[in-house]
Amino acid sequence: MKFTRIFLICQVVILSSTIHLNAQTLDTVVSGISLNRLQRYENYLKKEINEGKIPGAVAMISRNGKIVYNESFGYRNLEEKIAMEKEDLFSLASMTKPIISVAFMMLYEEGHFSLKDPVSMYLPKFKDLLVIKDAETGKEGETEPLNREITIADLLTHTSGMSHGSGNSKLDQDFKSARYRKHNTVLSRVNSYLEIPLTSQPGAQFYYSAAPDVLSVLIEQFSGLSTIEFLKKRLFIPLKMNDTGYNIAPADQYRRVQLHEQNKEGKLRNSATQPAMYGNTIWAGTSGLFSSASDYLKFCQMLLNNGESNGQRFLSRKTIALMTTNQIGDLSLKTMQGHQFGLGFAVVTDVAATKILGSEGVYFWGGAFNTHFFIDPKEKIVAVFMSQVAAFSWEYHNKLQQLVYQALVD
Repeated sequence: MKFTRIFLICQVVILSSTIHLNAQTLDTVVSGISLNRLQRYENYLKKEINEGKIPGAVAMISRNGKIVYNESFGYRNLEEKIAMEKEDLFSLASMTKPIISVAFMMLYEEGHFSLKDPVSMYLPKFKDLLVIKDAETGKEGETEPLNREITIADLLTHTSGMSHGSGNSKLDQDFKSARYRKHNTVLSRVNSYLEIPLTSQPGAQFYYSAAPDVLSVLIEQFSGLSTIEFLKKRLFIPLKMNDTGYNIAPADQYRRVQLHEQNKEGKLRNSATQPAMYGNTIWAGTSGLFSSASDYLKFCQMLLNNGESNGQRFLSRKTIALMTTNQIGDLSLKTMQGHQFGLGFAVVTDVAATKILGSEGVYFWGGAFNTHFFIDPKEKIVAVFMSQVAAFSWEYHNKLQQLVYQALVD
């Protein structure tokens, strides 16, 4: 009897251990993505937060139209220790550019312009621009005339010769001064750009620029609406992007994630300067929009769905194919090996050269405050990462790709 009792106890212990082991090894797979393996991405984000590199983040991943992952981490306000929420609002900075590019190409589909058209056909001040000979001499330096005019395609591909004001040359700093001069409208801002010579001849190089502001001016001219009215009517309302705009409603301002920066000791803190969340009147193409991760995923999902969402067609699949095809030939994106540029998006053209997990045809972009997304038409993946730190790094984009793709198990 005593032996039997001991035997039964041993069997229970063994059975219990087996059940525990199986629970540890069981995996939940959603749309071909292992949630166990995706935990590695979550661990990475928590490590970045614990090490004081980012205050917090929201990450969303969908595959085959199904949301696989949607989590928030850390803080929206580090100093006040206010927890990040999934529907918090972020300054998109340059992730405004893809939205403006898509809106602009909706007008292309209506026949308002051709991509080869000179911009001067619609904005005559672009007719007789000058090109600087030496960017270090600034706007007063020696110039030369255009070899050819800037085309609309040049604006979309950042090959117009315009600057962004983010470089170190004297000319870039002159452009930055013109850009951040007091303006009330995007047209006023664009007119100030034309006071500054171009950095190069149109089509000669890829030079990241403020050209999407010109697209915004043209959206208003072609549509007869302000850019924000056009975006609301044609994109935001039908896509149910209710949290996206240039101003945040008073009732939602508490959801705005504070911009953070590192102090002299390298410690993260709330930035002394925050993007204005109300009173904005410049409907810019380069930056300015606020949005949530879930809103931006809706925008990306529409593109992955070949331009269709909620039973409505926004773009033709052929237009999206054109926008996500290399449009700049052999021109270099400098540090971004294996990538070229389409119409409003960077595009992966050589996975081996990128040294990152991915697919040829992936298209993406990011924002200055570390908001990132990518869309993979082959694997049917959309991934969005949002934080708010005034120290941009492509590393957060690279890790997003690396740790999402490693979780694929189908």
